[in-house]
Amino acid sequence: MSVIIPYIDKPNPVTGVTNAKLGIWLFLASEVMLFGALFSTLIILRSSATDWPAHGSDVLNVPLATLNTVFLITSSVTIVLSWASLKMKNLMKFKLHMGLTVLLSFGFLIIKYFEYSSKFHHEHYPSTSTFYAVYFTMTGLHGLHVIGGIITNLYLMGPGSKMWKTEPERFTGRIECAGLYWHFVDLVWIFLFPALYLL
Repeated sequence: MSVIIPYIDKPNPVTGVTNAKLGIWLFLASEVMLFGALFSTLIILRSSATDWPAHGSDVLNVPLATLNTVFLITSSVTIVLSWASLKMKNLMKFKLHMGLTVLLSFGFLIIKYFEYSSKFHHEHYPSTSTFYAVYFTMTGLHGLHVIGGIITNLYLMGPGSKMWKTEPERFTGRIECAGLYWHFVDLVWIFLFPALYLL
């Protein structure tokens, strides 16, 4: 006996959104609380730590971080284009734009790898100073969110895209939810970049 869950494709008349969209917004609200607590901690530690550098640019690689910012902002555009392609009933364009999103995400992680490698080579670890503890914690957690986005987007681009043949509206909704998550990941970086690298 199959159970039909209402409001998978159509907005719920009470909330005005589908079940999936409501779920992703609730999840993102919890993520905002997590990163909000971390940013609050950053502010408190920065105002009291004696080993905090005058500017993040004195100890961090701003050009690499700027390139990473370009990668993430561009990936936000490509994931919207992937959703728009489905709205225009074009699965191949969806795969192209989602593939670009994943490629840019991998580019972000590769640059982050070189950035971390340089820090470790110069013997800068989370235990080195309060600044590096905050830097590695916040950028590391953000990196884990990027990896989660890559896994999700690869699945939706590959085996998950089979749903397009049977339930195109539901699949399009899934891509919209993946896009909302990805925009959140990008937004966190847009706050992290100036907070750690520029100020």
